[in-house]
Amino acid sequence: MRIKPSQIISQLRKEKNLTYAELEELTGVSRSVLNRIERGETKRLEFKNLKAIATAFPAQYSEIMECYLQEENRINTLFDVLEEVTTCEKSFLLVPKVGARILELHTVETEESLQRLFDFTRTVNNDSLKISLYSLIIKFSRERGVPHYVAKGLLQKYLIERNDLKQLEESFRMGQEVLYYTDFLSREEKIIFYFRMALHAKNINKYNECIELCELGLPLETEDTELKTRAYLAMINSFSHQKNYEAVEKHLDIYEKMKNEFVVESAKITRALTKARKKEFDIAIPLLKKYLDEASIGHKIHIADELLDIYLQLGELGSIAVILEKEEELLPEQPQTPQKFIAIGRFQKYKGNYQLNVGLVDEGIESYAESLKTFGCVNALEEKDECMKELLSYHIKLSKPLELRHIMKLEEAYR
Repeated sequence: MRIKPSQIISQLRKEKNLTYAELEELTGVSRSVLNRIERGETKRLEFKNLKAIATAFPAQYSEIMECYLQEENRINTLFDVLEEVTTCEKSFLLVPKVGARILELHTVETEESLQRLFDFTRTVNNDSLKISLYSLIIKFSRERGVPHYVAKGLLQKYLIERNDLKQLEESFRMGQEVLYYTDFLSREEKIIFYFRMALHAKNINKYNECIELCELGLPLETEDTELKTRAYLAMINSFSHQKNYEAVEKHLDIYEKMKNEFVVESAKITRALTKARKKEFDIAIPLLKKYLDEASIGHKIHIADELLDIYLQLGELGSIAVILEKEEELLPEQPQTPQKFIAIGRFQKYKGNYQLNVGLVDEGIESYAESLKTFGCVNALEEKDECMKELLSYHIKLSKPLELRHIMKLEEAYR
């Protein structure tokens, strides 16, 4: 048998030995209204009164709200309830229940309730609540055969989940599900999706996917937006990782003409990096040294990594030492993107390699451990494995086993 809100309120008042006058003082609801509520004489229990009463009984707050949900059929009121429970941490568990109640109302057209819930969800500040509501929209839309809202819900859910740097592989797989529903997205939504996914793919070394996704978005976007420009550069870098330098240079010619403030600097640095990767060191090294001094802080770490890689290949330990002396000005203080974490991890790895080569074993192990921890921040498994293999190869080459204290330090960093 379903318990009515009036029954719970009456029961709680009696359990707490409260008179109507005392409950009026606690809630601000007049004793006459309280009396009518308990007697079941109110045709519609107003939410403002229910909320005031529920707040007076914090331990039973969620129970009172949930009972109210079962009886309320007014969509506007249910959205008032939803706004309340999304701003009150103790009632977060009620959020999907209120959302489901809204969608199940037979007095409102399915698409209208989906659109209103979708619009409301975009205003919520808590990401976990947003994901909960978008998941509800996706599930309900699938069951009712409304692919338009499956697509919109999947996209918004992906755009939140991709920000978890520890779950980049998993969120990319979730994003791939949106590919089956792109026909139901608006042009603007498609642009955001293709370019965000292209950047995501580059961050997890899926270079083919980065190129394909960027190429899907380019015909849709006519303006040189920051998102388009960054995705285009990610595509160029993907071609570079594939050693397709002809494509790199062709697209750099187009990229340089884009109207965005960071294009000039990133284009010239990318050209220098391309020379380095083509082993044209006589051209690349002077350019990279020049840019290392001139570039903005966001680019310095990437230039430093390229120079360190070149100098290790050439065995120029003195040149490496010069760069390492500038470590404080090269490393970003608060990295926010996977690329920056990976770049810092590589810097620490190169530093460890150098330290081992000059006989600073403890310092070298410490740098490799720091590299492993930094890669771990974005779950960069390939980079972590490469880092560990490089360290082990060095010791095998010298026929020198790792000491137990070093093994323990590396094992902790690898977790």
